[in-house]
Amino acid sequence: MRATRLLAFAKLDGERFPKAASAVGVNGFPSVLLFVNGTEHAYTGLHTKDAIVTWVRKKTGTPVIRIESKDSAEELLKKDQTFALGLFKNYEGAGHEEFVKAATAENEVQFVETNDRNVAKILFPGIASEEQFLGLVKSEPEKFEKFDGAFEEKEILQFVELNKFPLITAFTDLNSAKVYSSPIKLQVFTFAEAYDFEDLESIVQEVARGFKTKIMFIYVDTAEENLAKPFLTLYGLEGDKPTVTAFDTSKGTKYLLEADINAKNLKEFSLSLLDGTLPPYFRSEPVPQEKGLVEKVVGRTFDSSVLQSPHNVLLEAHAPWCVDCEAISKNIEKLAKHFSGLDNLKFARIDASVNEHPKLQVNNYPTLLLYPAEDKTNPIKLSKKLSLKDMARFIKEKLQISDVEIKEKLQISDVEIKEKLQTPEVETVAAADNVKDEL
Repeated sequence: MRATRLLAFAKLDGERFPKAASAVGVNGFPSVLLFVNGTEHAYTGLHTKDAIVTWVRKKTGTPVIRIESKDSAEELLKKDQTFALGLFKNYEGAGHEEFVKAATAENEVQFVETNDRNVAKILFPGIASEEQFLGLVKSEPEKFEKFDGAFEEKEILQFVELNKFPLITAFTDLNSAKVYSSPIKLQVFTFAEAYDFEDLESIVQEVARGFKTKIMFIYVDTAEENLAKPFLTLYGLEGDKPTVTAFDTSKGTKYLLEADINAKNLKEFSLSLLDGTLPPYFRSEPVPQEKGLVEKVVGRTFDSSVLQSPHNVLLEAHAPWCVDCEAISKNIEKLAKHFSGLDNLKFARIDASVNEHPKLQVNNYPTLLLYPAEDKTNPIKLSKKLSLKDMARFIKEKLQISDVEIKEKLQISDVEIKEKLQTPEVETVAAADNVKDEL
């Protein structure tokens, strides 16, 4: 009989007693801390009863539960929790030692051991005649996963980590951190309300079964706006119909299934994601039908309007909520009018809050970029501290445009040129910290 450790529980209102919370290392809420012999351990797993109990057991010296009777096995199954099962003769050998090491290191999954094959078969019916066995038992239709690797701590932990999630993980506040930190970096998300997902679940399960341990499949209920909206906003979507997206968390790239959601399309989408041939998704407004003095650029036209254009392009990247953008936009329009007679220069504007392109990286608003015709790969950043007159001078210097050339194109006098540019300085905003201004 193993000795039972007594555990005292305490609750601290961190907002009411901030000094006490800070003294024990609380940095956010909720926080779960365990103190063993004066040493503090912070809990980072799922905030569920079973997960916390398992973690406490391991930290207090009981990393493995020993099951020695059929009744105990039946009782364990009634708990409907995920656990790793090890079968070892006499609880001895190098394999058993590695099993215990892995049990101590793994925080969330309960490790269970037995030396009785008949007991083990109650927990994992697929056990044959192996001398030692390891399997994962889960509370879902795909209930059993057999370990086929070497009995080494690292391989055991990897097996548990890759297989502990179900075929389809229902995304919640409780498991969100574990989804984000999963070692499975390719993740396919299905967004739908519960009644719509009932029709899609079997399709997603069928496809997910073929990508186990390679792609994680996740369902997000769009009725839970706090969960779904942050994701859908990344795509500029409303979530008014079932949607499938994907992320490669190792690269930070996102993807969108734009075809109908069926088994064939979902499988092809997943295969392309896995082999790296799936084109990333970038948000874009509809392609504008008309071009004004300042050309509106969207994600889909960024290549043709900016990068592939034979012209020098001055691009203003703005956002509708940017309080400093209006003054800059007015000056860009004045500059566009001033230089309108030149064939080799055009002015453009993009709402970078709803349009994306891999070659456009905007960290603050507004951002002004000059793309020289001879080198579109190295745009020149204009300082937002420049007055209208200084902006014009900057453009002329960089593109080697003379006042004579402007007069010839526009047929105006020197006085008129000066008058057109004598306007108050624009309201200034700070430039990006890590970008070197040209002036």
